[in-house]
Amino acid sequence: MDASSRRSLKFALPVLVAMANAVCFAQPSQELREDAPAPAPLKSYATPAMEILGFDFLLNRYNHRFSGVSDYDVSLESIRRNLRSSWVVDSDPFSINQLGHPYQGSMYHGFARSSGLNYWESLGLTFVGSAGWEIAGENTRPSRNDQVASGIGGSFLGESLYRMANLLLEHGGGVARPFREVGAAIISPSNGFNRLVYGKGMGMIFDSHQPAYYSRLQLGVMGTARNESGLSTVVKRNELQADFSLEYGLPGKPGYQYRRPFDYFTFQATASSANTFESLMTRGLLLGRDYGSDNYRGIWGLYGSYDYISPQTFRISTTAVSVGTTGQWRANDKVVVQGTALAGVGYSAVGTVNGSSDQDYHYGVTPQALLALRVIHSNRASLDVTGREYFVSRAASGPGGHDNIARADIGLTVRITGLHAVTLKYLWNRRDATSTALGDRSQTRGTVGIFYTLLGHDQFGAVDWR
Repeated sequence: MDASSRRSLKFALPVLVAMANAVCFAQPSQELREDAPAPAPLKSYATPAMEILGFDFLLNRYNHRFSGVSDYDVSLESIRRNLRSSWVVDSDPFSINQLGHPYQGSMYHGFARSSGLNYWESLGLTFVGSAGWEIAGENTRPSRNDQVASGIGGSFLGESLYRMANLLLEHGGGVARPFREVGAAIISPSNGFNRLVYGKGMGMIFDSHQPAYYSRLQLGVMGTARNESGLSTVVKRNELQADFSLEYGLPGKPGYQYRRPFDYFTFQATASSANTFESLMTRGLLLGRDYGSDNYRGIWGLYGSYDYISPQTFRISTTAVSVGTTGQWRANDKVVVQGTALAGVGYSAVGTVNGSSDQDYHYGVTPQALLALRVIHSNRASLDVTGREYFVSRAASGPGGHDNIARADIGLTVRITGLHAVTLKYLWNRRDATSTALGDRSQTRGTVGIFYTLLGHDQFGAVDWR
């Protein structure tokens, strides 16, 4: 592994490790017991608005000083021009538009949520904050693709990070308060800032209502089993990976209700020695209800999702809304089946990694679908299978054509002892691209790997309502 690969993995590992601190915290802390009434949080619209303005000012000054480009030379004239301009699709580097902007939006969302605003109020402030950056944070014309990534995708990502940070704070598990505070601040810096400044008032711990959740941290190595790189110039055949995943609000827990957006959500982040982030994906229930029978419990409704996937050969990022369901079926005393099925539409960016430049990609409207399945056998093993498909139209951004992207993730996890397990994994990604200018081309990469897995629960997340 070369020096750049080690730096890439070191950059992402602290965030994943901080998230993984919540894995073993299974008991509510004394700060917020399940039977204790939750105090009313302080609420302010002015505080997050001023924080977003201050954050954007500092970000603009930092970029102005260190970026080496003139995009951040903002003036009153550029602001007046942007207020009158029509919105465009910009061509900033893929990593800036599809990772940087959603993360920036997640900061806005965290400021709002930790100031006592509910999800929808925070979404609105995030959307307005993103528009403010487009108009006054840069001197280029405002871009609608950034508005989707920051104002909507950033809110989806921000709510997941906010909930995970508070889960770490709420479930102490005997870990000293300062360490929990630091870990939570790494996960959601804007929430950590408000807790530092306002303490238990405005930055109080979010009342999760004690959801059933399943989390795991995996560390291992992946090797290329099949590679059809297409236009990509460099592919590292072997890579170290660190993967953290959390499923929060699993259906079936008695008394748990889905009245707030993201009372159910999933989050997965994979850091790689090959390209820093192999994937970053989250989806949550925005509006819905629960249902069930004697052996089945489920939820259905409208989901919001943000996905970033980059398996070295190509990359795709999408912000979407979908209709679907998540549920659990108890087949017998030993076998439990959990799953999610979604179908929806999003706005996506897709392109080739290591092509002509980091700006070689395009946008399109994207019908998409997801099917995830977990089969749990007692407390010994689980088989996880997840399939995703995206159909990206190019009509909205340049020459005609389309991209069809499919991703399959298969993992068998066997518990060895306690919370310690081993996982065998196969990951397959394929992109079929059709363009009137470049013709047809395909990119495929399949990898196999072995991982040490730290489980959050020795029952693999199975919920018992009997």
